[in-house]
Amino acid sequence: MEDKRPDNVVYSETDGYNANVLPYSTNVGAPAIRIDDLVSWKSRGITNVNKEFQSKFDELKLQYQMLVQEFEWNELVYSAKFSFEPVVGEIYHLYRNSDGTNFLSLIGPQEWNKEHIGTFKLNSDKKWIHLS
Repeated sequence: MEDKRPDNVVYSETDGYNANVLPYSTNVGAPAIRIDDLVSWKSRGITNVNKEFQSKFDELKLQYQMLVQEFEWNELVYSAKFSFEPVVGEIYHLYRNSDGTNFLSLIGPQEWNKEHIGTFKLNSDKKWIHLS
């Protein structure tokens, strides 16, 4: 009869009476254990994080496209013909000759009748900034 205990008494052969250290309730009068519904919380979190990632991706994509465009303009200007050393801060104009070659000039597009490709300014990093 010593081995028999009521059903509502928590007893373990190895740990003894250990109801106070268990992670769950052991008393009939204890509050019910309810599992929270985390699906909606996860869904909101995933949606918010995906929006943030998409925003960052779009920002990086735009920066990449601008960098590629800047590279192409610089390549076009540096491959053009010019017989002078460009001065940092000056504005230059890129034109196309009748034979299809490109050349750089200080003369503005309104001053003569050549095919104007673009207006550029040389910055201190020797990078051509496309103005128009």
